[in-house]
Amino acid sequence: MKRIAIDMDEVIANTAISLLNLFNQQYDQDVTKEELEGKSLIQVRPHYRKEIESFYTSEAFFRSLDVVSDSQTVIVELQEQYEIFIATAAMEVPASFKAKYEWLKEHFPSIQDSHIVFCGDKSIVNADYLIDDNLNQLHLFRGEGILYSAPHNRFATGFTRVDNWLDVRELFVNKGFI
Repeated sequence: MKRIAIDMDEVIANTAISLLNLFNQQYDQDVTKEELEGKSLIQVRPHYRKEIESFYTSEAFFRSLDVVSDSQTVIVELQEQYEIFIATAAMEVPASFKAKYEWLKEHFPSIQDSHIVFCGDKSIVNADYLIDDNLNQLHLFRGEGILYSAPHNRFATGFTRVDNWLDVRELFVNKGFI
């Protein structure tokens, strides 16, 4: 059975939009999703760098993330044909470990604990495919990288791109991407 590793932030968890909404609310800003096209929030509001980074130290932030539409249903479908792992670069944000684990157990109960990988460099992940929004991780990965669209990677090329979980279903289930 082929293996698919799936990133968490921006792929199954709406991290950037949650961050944007929280930032706008707490700092009385009006940054739009469109302003993030090809950029991060820190690039759009560099003078708020410390404030933005502080959200990542909060377990409550990671625990309250919204689930990306259709991800739960499609992942269950994928599990019928593929071995599924969640691979998240939690080493970059140590405060997120417990919250990410609890979030995954709540929203993706079909993912076994043994199939949750907290790492830094995803080149260590032994899978055939990696669905990720982060170009650096896709370049490091040894299997086939699938770029999941996010505002910050909108202009990136070089990988098969999926815009949503219905695209993932089409690629892996309907077309039998192998």
